[in-house]
Amino acid sequence: MAGSSLELKKIQVGDWQENCYLIFNRNLNEGMLVDPGDEPERIKAWIGNLPVNQILLTHAHFDHVGAVNELRVHYGVHVGLNPADRELAAQSEVALDFELNDGDIFWPGPDEIQVEYTPGHTAGSVCLRFDDRVLVGDVIFPGGPGHTHTPEELNQSIISLRSKVFSWPDETELFPGHGLSTTVGRERPDFMAFLERPRPADLFGDVSWKI
Repeated sequence: MAGSSLELKKIQVGDWQENCYLIFNRNLNEGMLVDPGDEPERIKAWIGNLPVNQILLTHAHFDHVGAVNELRVHYGVHVGLNPADRELAAQSEVALDFELNDGDIFWPGPDEIQVEYTPGHTAGSVCLRFDDRVLVGDVIFPGGPGHTHTPEELNQSIISLRSKVFSWPDETELFPGHGLSTTVGRERPDFMAFLERPRPADLFGDVSWKI
């Protein structure tokens, strides 16, 4: 992005075509690897000689953490995750080294990355916000929220979206864990219409703003 010192790179990996990201800080010559879900050898080749200083996870579903253990050892780095997803990560034999909590900041200053706690898709889902870009994991996709397993999870997801994602400026670009990016402004009209319409009390799963 013009004027930013943070370069964002993306590669799709695994059967689920999960988006793995690298945020590279040109000023500090440091990199954060986000959600390495599968195919560690492909990820290593894709990163090349760029530095990886830590691994951050937006949540702990298997398709987002499958390459973590190999890459943790390869780069000699620590892994950050919200503690509410600790047990979920353990199902994939992934342990967190440090916590990602709401408001945590990396690289303080003009290049800072802020952790935004956005539970719903999982109990420990977070977004990583920097300049006018956000890595949103599976919190939101073009056209709807991330998959939920119960009505309570969907309601929590909607709360997170209202209080966090849709409080950001319309030009904020959202980079999800699968598929293409969108913007807050592009999603806002359909989200607001979704809120205004009655919806079944038992609604959950793969939900569209159009229902």
